[in-house]
Amino acid sequence: MLDSAISIFTAGRNMARLGEGLWITLKISLSSVGLSVLLGIPAGLLMSSKSRFWRAVLRFYLEFIRIMPILVLLFLLYYSLSSVFNINLPATFVSILVFTLWGTAEMADLVRGAVTSLPKHQWESGRALGLKETQLNLYVIVPQAVRRLLPGVINLTTRMIKTTPFVFFINIPDLVKVAQQIVEVAGLRNNLASVWVYGFIFLIYFAICYPISLYSNYLEKAWQT
Repeated sequence: MLDSAISIFTAGRNMARLGEGLWITLKISLSSVGLSVLLGIPAGLLMSSKSRFWRAVLRFYLEFIRIMPILVLLFLLYYSLSSVFNINLPATFVSILVFTLWGTAEMADLVRGAVTSLPKHQWESGRALGLKETQLNLYVIVPQAVRRLLPGVINLTTRMIKTTPFVFFINIPDLVKVAQQIVEVAGLRNNLASVWVYGFIFLIYFAICYPISLYSNYLEKAWQT
């Protein structure tokens, strides 16, 4: 039985293809996380600001992204734009765009929660020193919010990696897509191909996400003491 599993992974370029698929998965997810952090921090600060306009706009954006399924957004931007407006965007670009839209909304809410949890005297002290709003956020609020924010960012990274297989549906050869292709070929001569291949994919995701999740939990407990 073990020999049949080994034969699947050693056949042709199967292991190399799985490695390439893993690289695409990580490239999409980590690029999206990085962009989400860059865009989510200022968005979160605006959500916690005194501006009713920006609070309303960003709240609507957050709720829209949370209600709209990620898969539907992928289909809208990849298939609908090309058929209705004749705009053909690369699938990888669409994936990063969609995951960034989702991640920015989640990141903004994390930042809002971290900022609003800080004691009010932090703002009062900064303003008493004559700091402008931008300086107050940059030098006082954001550095303190980062400590409360980091576990949430790590958790968002895990969620992003686990959600990336949705790109399978717009024909990106990510880890899951490559696994399916291998199963379709190997399954013709090995009935257990799906068990071995998808079991291996499970172990890869577990090996990546579980340590990240443990680190997030560790930070939360360490910083609460």
